[in-house]
Amino acid sequence: MAGRERDRELLLPVVAGEHAAGDEDDSEPTTPAVMAGPPPPAAAARALHLHHHPTGIEALSRVIRSWAWKKFMSGCVILLPIAITFYTTWWFIRFVDGFFSPIYIHLGIHLFGLGFVTSITFIFLIGVFMSSWLGASLLGLGEFCIKRMPLVRHIYSASKQISAAISPDQSSRAFKEVVIIRHPRIGEYALGFITSTVALRGAGGVRGDQDLACIYVPTNNLYLGDIFLMSRADVIIPDLSVREAIEIILSGGMSVPKIISAVEGVVGLSDHGSAAKDS
Repeated sequence: MAGRERDRELLLPVVAGEHAAGDEDDSEPTTPAVMAGPPPPAAAARALHLHHHPTGIEALSRVIRSWAWKKFMSGCVILLPIAITFYTTWWFIRFVDGFFSPIYIHLGIHLFGLGFVTSITFIFLIGVFMSSWLGASLLGLGEFCIKRMPLVRHIYSASKQISAAISPDQSSRAFKEVVIIRHPRIGEYALGFITSTVALRGAGGVRGDQDLACIYVPTNNLYLGDIFLMSRADVIIPDLSVREAIEIILSGGMSVPKIISAVEGVVGLSDHGSAAKDS
């Protein structure tokens, strides 16, 4: 109890002082305190407009940034195919050089490019040797052994067909000629390759044999497609080589020339088209 009384005695002067100060404040006129708050929205927007009004320097900097970005992208567009070409060529040279370079390194000869030259020379000699009777006989024997292997024969057959498509030998080339056919409807054309010819007997009451061309039309790059048997009179033979047509297909039509001239087959195709329209 004594402790509580002591605390009250210590607090009473402070409370009394506060009451006294409150009385003195009541006797004097009080002025309203001005609280600093955020300005109204209209005033803030007006101030922002005055302080951040675009100047000529800012407009010039925007023009310079836009011009610099366009030029930078133009440089990327120009340099990207060049960089890809050089990188692919460098990778190919190192890849071919790697076949014979370990032999020269083992012999103590450290000269870059010597393995590449040796590989190219070796490939050339293989081509010369396989063109002879002895080389063809050895190749046939090797193919006979490979075709007896369960899994290897499918890989070899697929790779051989792809390589035969671009072979310079016309007799062994899988794609004989490039043709243009009307497909899938009138007014639309498709690029295809003649792979072989077939004789159709007794077709539609026609006496004798009807010579048809087996035309391969790629639908998925160069590896998948449709086969059509058509008469030579119903196709167009353009002035395109097999290699040019393959480049057109693999590039998605980006390397197609501006003008394609027809060598033969225009008359037969136009007659067929007029007959279809009349019917």
